[in-house]
Amino acid sequence: MTTRRQGGVSRNVRVTEQVHHELADLVRAQLEDPRVGMVTITGVELTPDYAYATVYFSVLPDDEAAVASTLAGLRHAAGFLRSQLGRRVRIHTTPELRFVHDASVGRAMVLSKLIDEANRQHAED
Repeated sequence: MTTRRQGGVSRNVRVTEQVHHELADLVRAQLEDPRVGMVTITGVELTPDYAYATVYFSVLPDDEAAVASTLAGLRHAAGFLRSQLGRRVRIHTTPELRFVHDASVGRAMVLSKLIDEANRQHAED
């Protein structure tokens, strides 16, 4: 019984990683929507039945306008991305895609700047 659970978990991880990889490739190579600029797919979470995929993305510049524009472009392309994903990933259900901005990259950049500033001030003292 434990082996089946571990097998199921590892299958879910493999499928999630494959969906992540394929979506990143599709967004990079096949989306021509000008609203979708410098976007990175940072993560994917699949429901256990593969019906839904929450797709996390970051964008540069990481400002409100760029995020809103990118989100609109990704939502507009969701059907296309889902159909292409269905051709690339062999699972019983191709998930519906839901896009969410991953703000952690922007927060990390802000923290990095604060640390750099503190180090610079410390060096001057």
